[in-house]
Formats: sequence, C-alpha cells, structure tokens
Amino acid sequence: MTQPSTRLVIAVDGPAASGKGTLAAKLAAHFGLPHLDTGGLYRAVGKKTLAARGATQLTTDDAALAIEAASTLSPIDLAATDLAAEAIGQAASIVSAIPEVRAALFDYQRQFAAQPQGAVLDGRDIGTVICPDADIKLYITASPEVRAERRFKQQQAIDPNASYEAVLNDIRQRDARDMNRTTAPLKPAEDAKILNTSEMNIEQVLAAALSLITSKSI
Repeated sequence: MTQPSTRLVIAVDGPAASGKGTLAAKLAAHFGLPHLDTGGLYRAVGKKTLAARGATQLTTDDAALAIEAASTLSPIDLAATDLAAEAIGQAASIVSAIPEVRAALFDYQRQFAAQPQGAVLDGRDIGTVICPDADIKLYITASPEVRAERRFKQQQAIDPNASYEAVLNDIRQRDARDMNRTTAPLKPAEDAKILNTSEMNIEQVLAAALSLITSKSI
C-alpha cells in the first residue's frame, strides 16, 4: 500500500464490463483509499424497483417506482448479495437513465468523495458530473465483443446455458442507453486518460493506470 502525500480523488469511468470496477478496487487498495462502486447504487435501486413492481424486468414506465426506490435506499439495500445478477444489471441500466434517480443519488456520491483522505469512485459519470475536479480521471474501455466475452464467461460459470450472442446484445443496448441518455451520458471527461483494455489483463491495466497517476506526481 502506498499512502498518497496529499488528498487524492480518483475517478474511474467506463462502459459495462470494461474492467473499471476491478481497477478501481485495486487502486483503492494500492493507495489505502475508500472505494465506491457507484454502479452498486443503481443496481440496488434496480433491485428495489423490481421488487416493488413484482417483476423480473423493468421498462421506462417504471420511473415513479425507481424514483421512490432511490429516495429510500438504505444500507440494507446496498448490502444485498445478489446485486451482480444479470437481471438486476439490466434494471440498473434502465433506472440510471432516469434524471430524478440520478439526482437522488448525487449527494451520496459527492459526500463519499469528500472524505478527508480522498477516495476512488468508479461509474459512468464520475469524472464528468460527480467529481469534475478529481485529481485523476481515467476512462476504461474495450470493444463490445471483448466486454461481452468477459461477461459471458462470468455468466457461464453460473448458468451453463448462457448465450454469448445474448450478452453481446445486452452490452450494446446498455451502451446505447448509457451514451444517449439526456442526463449525465457516458463519455470520457475532457481531461480523462483513456485506457483501452481490449488486449490487456488486469495487471497490465493496473500498471498503466499507476504509471499515469505517478506521472502527475501524486
């Protein structure tokens, strides 16, 4: 662990299955900083909305339920052990496009980043909206096919009947929703460093990220 000499806020953004969450966790461990996977907030809202609707899928017509879920999110919701489930991930992508949901979770994320020693946050709008003044902004990406292959292998370990084509289609749909939403669309911050992980393993990605961070004399 390397303690930074000054307060350090690191923003890690990127599309689904790009590896941003794994990288953010490793950076947090390296620098001894608290880490927030902001996608977990939206997954918790998605799960809570699914439960309120009594369904396995959401549509854009469920906005009112999603807003209520975001406004009443609790530590118990965030501690759920099934937030990584594919259905919840799909629900999270839908509720995250609702401006009122994003507004309800805005303060929580800002307060997390404001901790005295700093923090590492990963998501889709950290460098552009949540922490526009972050000391380090990284945008982690990879081709849709590579990201789908990563997600497919994860699903296959749970469900032998998982379909690569279905996963790829879901990745593309999520990208379209995230990049084209009117509020906080997914895009690199103007001053973000972009890392394409298509042909990199996590050790290589971490080494590249640390090189970028140390080059700024943090």
